[in-house]
Amino acid sequence: REQILAAAERMFSRAGFHRTTMQDVAAEAGMSPGNLYRYFASKDALVAGLCERDRKDLAREFADMQGSGADFISEFRELGRRHFEAAAAGKAKLCLEIWSEATRNPAVAAVQAEFDRALTEQFVGAFEAAKAEGAIHPSVDTRAVASLIMKLGDGLFVRRATAADFDPDREIAEVFAVVGALLQGQIRLPSSSKKPEVAS
Repeated sequence: REQILAAAERMFSRAGFHRTTMQDVAAEAGMSPGNLYRYFASKDALVAGLCERDRKDLAREFADMQGSGADFISEFRELGRRHFEAAAAGKAKLCLEIWSEATRNPAVAAVQAEFDRALTEQFVGAFEAAKAEGAIHPSVDTRAVASLIMKLGDGLFVRRATAADFDPDREIAEVFAVVGALLQGQIRLPSSSKKPEVAS
């Protein structure tokens, strides 16, 4: 599965979601189309697999941050650097391909919405744990901050994928200066009164 997902990621990033065929993915993975279909029935299923893989990877990274105490903000900044600077530009292009497909494909839209929901909850959980450890300000509205970080992260991915003048050092530092101020209680966001949605 991992070999197939890595091949799909490369092909979607290189050729685009619509131009890529299941046969292209099979060739990139070094296997027959029949073998590929044993694991994934369609390109939509490949997108679901990619999102689930990334969700699990992020969950592990958040778990590793637990117990970091006063170093939480530094650890969180390093997590962002890995995803927005160290990761290949192809990863950002893959995100844009999935977002674009989600505008016209309800199945992909549902997968993307669930990924965003799960990631938001991971942010909230990490921030609540950090608040309990005294690593972030007790007044922080963790859900409001998580919501804003999702939007800022999307913007960074768009810049990473499309802007020839993208400056990772400067732009990531700008975003995390704001995030750090939020987590230290120096900036207050409008209160988030929305309750977390429970997946059915």
